[in-house]
Amino acid sequence: MARDGDLAVSTISQTLDKDKLPSREFTVKYLRGCGLTAEEQKPWLKCWDTLDSEPSAGGGRRWAFPAVGGHRRLRAGLAAGTALALAVGLVAWQLHQRSEEEEFRRKHCGTMNPSLVTETGGECTGVTDGSDGAAVFGDDLKPVMTAIGAENQNVVEGGDYVTFAFLTPLTSKDANSLTVGQYVAELEGAYTAVAEENKKDSRPKIRLLVASMGSSQKHWKRAVDQLETRRDSERLVAVAGMGLSQQETVDAARELSKEAELPMVGDLITADGFDATGAVDGKGPISGLARVALSNSDQLTAISEELPPGRRTAALVSTSLTPNGTRDLYTESLDKGFRTIEGLKKHLDDHSDFAFDPRGGPDAILPTISQNFCNTDKTIDTVYYAARVRYLPDFLDALTKRSCHAQPITVITGSDAAALDPKTQALHDPDSPITVLYASFPKAEQFRAPDNPGRGLYEAFAKAFTSPHHGQQFPTEHLASSYWGIVAYDSVITAATALHNAAAHNPSSIPNHHAVRNELYALRNNAVAGASGHFGIDKNGNRTNTDTVTTVHRLGQPLPKTTQPSN
Repeated sequence: MARDGDLAVSTISQTLDKDKLPSREFTVKYLRGCGLTAEEQKPWLKCWDTLDSEPSAGGGRRWAFPAVGGHRRLRAGLAAGTALALAVGLVAWQLHQRSEEEEFRRKHCGTMNPSLVTETGGECTGVTDGSDGAAVFGDDLKPVMTAIGAENQNVVEGGDYVTFAFLTPLTSKDANSLTVGQYVAELEGAYTAVAEENKKDSRPKIRLLVASMGSSQKHWKRAVDQLETRRDSERLVAVAGMGLSQQETVDAARELSKEAELPMVGDLITADGFDATGAVDGKGPISGLARVALSNSDQLTAISEELPPGRRTAALVSTSLTPNGTRDLYTESLDKGFRTIEGLKKHLDDHSDFAFDPRGGPDAILPTISQNFCNTDKTIDTVYYAARVRYLPDFLDALTKRSCHAQPITVITGSDAAALDPKTQALHDPDSPITVLYASFPKAEQFRAPDNPGRGLYEAFAKAFTSPHHGQQFPTEHLASSYWGIVAYDSVITAATALHNAAAHNPSSIPNHHAVRNELYALRNNAVAGASGHFGIDKNGNRTNTDTVTTVHRLGQPLPKTTQPSN
């Protein structure tokens, strides 16, 4: 049934086929039907008014020529021409609008959301609530983005909600990416935390924004600016995730702290001093920042305590920069730890200290560095690797090709190595014995072990992670291939615990970001029930009880029980 004011197809056909100017009423309805707003209709109606304005000498409209001879043909021609011009003009306008829309979508990740931007190379950055399509950040994220969009819709319909943002370096289209694809499990873990919290009999519910800084985090400023503008209008009360331990993350944290005064819970931040003290760069406190990861000092100390007794000769291989040329605070912190932790620094050889710039091509310099281990009067049996896991396979391959490759060698590094494929060929070369040691969270089978006091919490997380989510299923192997899903879950759970504590103290209102930040630093005495176990947040924003979960992992060949004799 036609609605009031609609134009029937026959009416349009008959009117445009006639030899007279269409009525003004018809023209308004026609323009509206073509999608023109009231403002866009004005020039067309002005043209109509001009054509209709001059009366003839007989008192009739100018279009009412005597129906004889040439005047009839002139009248028919003018009217038909006007109707044709109107139709052609509208078609041209529609084509122009379509072209502009296509261009807009090309620049905004195939969407009409100006908060999303297509970067050079096709990578999508910016902020979305999942309603812009499940594939904006790539096909591998479609299941979790679909679930986020559906969950958010349910939450918003309920009315009683606040918003969390998950800020992270999504997608790996950028050749400089340091994330090695682990971001998929990370976002799945963050979503799982939100979904589980929303199932509880607590308020308010949580809506989740996804904010991508790009795989190299170059576009952190755009994502952060978007979050700042949404703080009040979209009830944004906390930011989780935050990205890697690098300069861009520090810059983002300082802006969110100073400009938006938002509480933040980092999931992957491990660099020493990258907490509320701001000691990581010495530029003052970062109010509102907390983190749930294990610090580099926690990791390296645990390794130093598990090394067999005896004297080692250790070389140091390091890089202090990201592929962007900015400070890599994770590797800087590892470098400092190797030089200062007593159980490690005593083995360092002053003449075997090698630094490289990733912008110069690690695949070219790492073989040269590896060969240098053979060109010394001392036997290099240990390497302290203060660089990213992205370059580690090339480094291990280079070790197998050095002239002294038969000499067993142990590579000690940080938690980034959790992303190293245990099947990496260089780890299984019998002619070149290599052992890799790193410390991180326990593996899935260790979390499930009967002697783990947090076993029940992990089992509940794993069950929730792999359960259906609005028709989507997350792969079980994502829990085994990376610890990122665990820490992402824990970061969101930490923020949610602070939120619900704030709501409990004032049940008649929705907590704001100030209230959530207050509660964040009051999460003592194992107040947080995370996937990795119970923990709290100390006065500097650091996770407590790290000694109960810091675990040393070995890849490749068994670690020799003895090395060089002690001096």
